[in-house]
Formats: sequence, C-alpha cells, structure tokens
Amino acid sequence: MKVKQVFSAYDFTNNSSLDDLKYCPRCGEKFIIKEESGKKRPFCSVCEFVHYKNPSPAVSVLVAKNDLVLLGKRAPGSFMEGKWCSPCGFIEFDEDFITAGIRETKEETGLDVSIKSVISVCSNYLSPDLHSLVVVLLGNIIGGKLCPGDDIDALQWFNMAGPLPSMAFSADLHIIERFYKTKIEGLQIDFDFLLDK
Repeated sequence: MKVKQVFSAYDFTNNSSLDDLKYCPRCGEKFIIKEESGKKRPFCSVCEFVHYKNPSPAVSVLVAKNDLVLLGKRAPGSFMEGKWCSPCGFIEFDEDFITAGIRETKEETGLDVSIKSVISVCSNYLSPDLHSLVVVLLGNIIGGKLCPGDDIDALQWFNMAGPLPSMAFSADLHIIERFYKTKIEGLQIDFDFLLDK
C-alpha cells in the first residue's frame, strides 16, 4: 500500500491569511506587515520580532489488538464533533512526543499504554487556521480501565478491515488501512530516554 503523509481538508496552497495577532508579544508594539523570506508576515518595527505562523505539533496513537483498532467519538463542542479518531492531541511545550502520546491516550481512553514505535509522521491541513504536524505512534495497552474522557464521549473497538465509522481525520483512515494491510512495525523509539525520566 502506498504511503501517504500529507492530508488536506481544503486547498491550503492559497492560504495567505495573516494571523489575527495585532501586537508584538515581546514589546507590545503594533505589528506592521512586512515581506520576509518570500511571505508577508507580522513584524515589529521596534524589537524586530517576526511572527511565524507554524503548524501545531501533535501526536496520534494507534491502539490495536489483533485486527481491531480503538477509536473515540469526538464530543460535542470539540473540533470535528461526532466523528471518530484515534487517541490524539497536541504536544505540550514541556513534554516530548512519547510522553504526550501516553498522556493523550490516558486522558481520552482511560488506558495506560506503552509506546512501541513511530509508524508515521503526517502534515494535516485541517482548516485555514489549523495545520498540524502529527507523529503517529503504535501503542500497547498495559493497564487502566476503558473510559472515555477529555474531548471523547464514546469509545469502541472496530475491525480494521472495515467498515469504519465516519472519521474526523483522513490521516487516521489511511494509517489504519495501511497498518491493517502491512502490519508495519515502525521505527523503534528511544526507550533509554523514557528510563531516564
């Protein structure tokens, strides 16, 4: 199966919107718009701070057993509410991606997981205001009790062969199908790093 790692819900190539940020977060001066590196960006003429709008780093954890995959239904009020996804979320500034994957899985499913490997990295162009760079991890259940939480209001095991429910993220659908067909092992993670914590 062909690998796919860039997913788009809209035509992001024409996304030239500038941030809503009007004032410099460093000195409070009002931004001006200046061309820098071929793009128009908010720029502070006093302290010369340039605001770069970057994708948000995130993790997604494929929790599988036999030919089943655990998915969560996104709660009302959450992004893509009512649709299904793998346990996922944003990486906090003070945490590594492995810890973020373990934390997000616990928050959304009640399960404790160990991370086995990295099985993909994806760029997701979800909306003009939300682009994410997602590290996709393979997780093994080591404890906990299955219970939806955080922005998930239902959990269910689905057969990877399908049919799968209406998915929130096309990347999840591709990753599940690819994992089912190839049983990809992925790249080993740095277990020494986890032991040092």
